[in-house]
Amino acid sequence: PLVWGFVTSFKTDADIDAHLLSFIPREFTLDRYIKLFTDFEQYPVLLWLWNSVYTAALYTILHLVVVSLAAYAFSLLRFKGQNILFTCVLATMMIPTVINLVPMYNMMVAFDWIGSPLALIVPGAAGVFGLFIMRQFFLGIPKSLIESAQVEGAGQFTVFLRIVLPLSSSAFMVAGIFAFLSNWNDYMWPQIIMGAEDIAMMTLPVGLSLMQGSYNYDLGLTMTAAITSAIPVLILFMFTQEKVIEGIATSGMKD
Repeated sequence: PLVWGFVTSFKTDADIDAHLLSFIPREFTLDRYIKLFTDFEQYPVLLWLWNSVYTAALYTILHLVVVSLAAYAFSLLRFKGQNILFTCVLATMMIPTVINLVPMYNMMVAFDWIGSPLALIVPGAAGVFGLFIMRQFFLGIPKSLIESAQVEGAGQFTVFLRIVLPLSSSAFMVAGIFAFLSNWNDYMWPQIIMGAEDIAMMTLPVGLSLMQGSYNYDLGLTMTAAITSAIPVLILFMFTQEKVIEGIATSGMKD
């Protein structure tokens, strides 16, 4: 599908109509890419791209800070009710996201964050999936390293910063990639919270949805927009795939 969409974005309208399933364009054109990146009044793609990049990046950073601290507490600290609390937190993954939309929206109204990028960055920072990935990796860190540091007088934050973080780069990469993708590809929440009135505040998935009208559907332009949205993610994964595979493969292993 990715290859077909990429090829279709370079086809002419006549070529799409006549050879829709062909993987080789009969006529090659860059008109749609030119239109997409030059028609700023109708399709401010570069602005949408910037909105998506900085919200996804800030969301990912905040997410990693929150889940890494929580994962450290659930994996390497001991407190009363630890396992029960973690089970309750993990059980929230079974709750469909749509159920939380109304209370989340009311919360954003109370915070006066409607139409603000903060509404796209803060609410999902404590993602349970990222917490689970980080906790499983932290459980595999040799306890002897932590105990040695504590014998030398290191506090919990020193252990976290000096020992746990340097050993967990692959786990951070995995959790970060998943967090970035979830924010980057999110359509429903940005559509609800940012509204459709201010086109300049849209993220890329919401903005690209404007290309599908009520009575018309430009398949070629839609494929061009889809490829434009996918390219940054593909580039990111190309440079991080080794760490991602390593983090997934080693999560849950114990010494």
